[in-house]
Amino acid sequence: MTKKIILLSIVLVLAGISFFEQNSKKASAPYRFKKMQSELTRNVYSDSVLRYVKHNYKTIVLRNATIIDGTGAPAKKKQTIIVKSGKFHVIGNDDEVVVPTEAKIMNMQGKTIIPGLVGMHNHLHIPGFPDVGEIASKLYLAAGVTTIQTCGATDSEKELLLSYEIEQGKKIGPNIVPSAPFVNGPGGNPNMIIPKNLKHLKDTLGYWLNKDVKWIKVYRNVEPDDLEEIIDMAHGYGAKVRGHLCSVTFEEATRYGIDGIEHGLNSASDFRTNKTYGVCGGGREYMDELNIDDPKVKTLQQQMIDKGTFLTSTLSIYEASVPNRIYLDDRAKSVMSPYLLDQYERRSKEAQHLKSDLTREKRLQRIMAFDRQFHEMGGLLCSGVDAGRHIVPGFGDQRNFELLREAGFSTEEAIQVMTNNGAKALGKSDIGSIAVGKNADFVILDGTLVNDPSAIYKVNTVFKNGLGYDSNKLIGDLQGKFGL
Repeated sequence: MTKKIILLSIVLVLAGISFFEQNSKKASAPYRFKKMQSELTRNVYSDSVLRYVKHNYKTIVLRNATIIDGTGAPAKKKQTIIVKSGKFHVIGNDDEVVVPTEAKIMNMQGKTIIPGLVGMHNHLHIPGFPDVGEIASKLYLAAGVTTIQTCGATDSEKELLLSYEIEQGKKIGPNIVPSAPFVNGPGGNPNMIIPKNLKHLKDTLGYWLNKDVKWIKVYRNVEPDDLEEIIDMAHGYGAKVRGHLCSVTFEEATRYGIDGIEHGLNSASDFRTNKTYGVCGGGREYMDELNIDDPKVKTLQQQMIDKGTFLTSTLSIYEASVPNRIYLDDRAKSVMSPYLLDQYERRSKEAQHLKSDLTREKRLQRIMAFDRQFHEMGGLLCSGVDAGRHIVPGFGDQRNFELLREAGFSTEEAIQVMTNNGAKALGKSDIGSIAVGKNADFVILDGTLVNDPSAIYKVNTVFKNGLGYDSNKLIGDLQGKFGL
């Protein structure tokens, strides 16, 4: 009996030591959560993620909010949102919603809540830099972009890995829907797939599709026969195809069954003069002469709509090439590397001599009108940044909102294009709008977005799966790092 008591005492002592050690480690952890906050996520998220977390409550109540829900419906004032376990649990009028006693209550007076942005042309590379994935991911999230489709990869293996690491809570960023490498034709870049023959094309596509990549991006010189094969093969795997087109027209690609087309009017070779079948060439006079309400334009757009082909608008990157519009806001300047800043200064000086030439300005207006008409006709219009030049990931997505407003979209329509439409194109019914049962991906903006479009830049907190991230801290830690 004495031996049993001694053994039991030893076990209790060892257990006490273990408990003390565990609590000491927890107490010394650099990013503890306050009372009421769940520490269960410490088993899910790494410290490198948690250091940016502002709010981690099991139940959050957002009171007196103005909500733009992503469906295109008018904004609603004096709303209460209850988020529970990472989902939208209750949404309703302030005076009607019963608030749980155990919840963290936040007053949203003077703020606007929108769904997390869904970036549909959001690369993890920029020209000259084949991998900016980790920095770009932080910038996207800081700007309120909670989901991205990369629309072509320069390093698909890295994209897949980063997507997995973010999903597992090891790294921070938006949910990433990765792509296979670009598929091109003669004259493509070395990091693209340039098929030698049909077997080579099938073998290469099969490799990526068997890795569960669900999106294939075709590029400007893709052969028409190859595109047909790519679409058939991808659809056979449950994957989708989108294209930055030139050699193949919008009409041809839509007829083949392509799922999405990029850049709108700027890449529509349908209207080029002396266009040769299967060749990226011909005159681009249409960019300066085409009437957007011409029946042939509407016929093409209606064909896309009938076939379910979505269109991705990338207004901010085109604006960056317009001499009388070139600018760099302070936030972008703060995160850009010296090299990228120098490149911007060079472009800015060149643009000074061209400001009186409004050719590209007028083209931008025509591109905007094409996007607007497609949307008005019932087409699924999405939005993405296609970062490059001095257009920074995330910040360029926000600029797209202002440009859509300039194009004639209402605030609610612009948010719909940038959120719910992207979710529909991705086939994701659990994101894209503020609705009961969906993932709590949303952005709190300081200000009234309907009255002040610049509020899109005033990000207070970004929530992804119910976890609230500190936008300012993310941006603050990226000073001078983008484009090193």
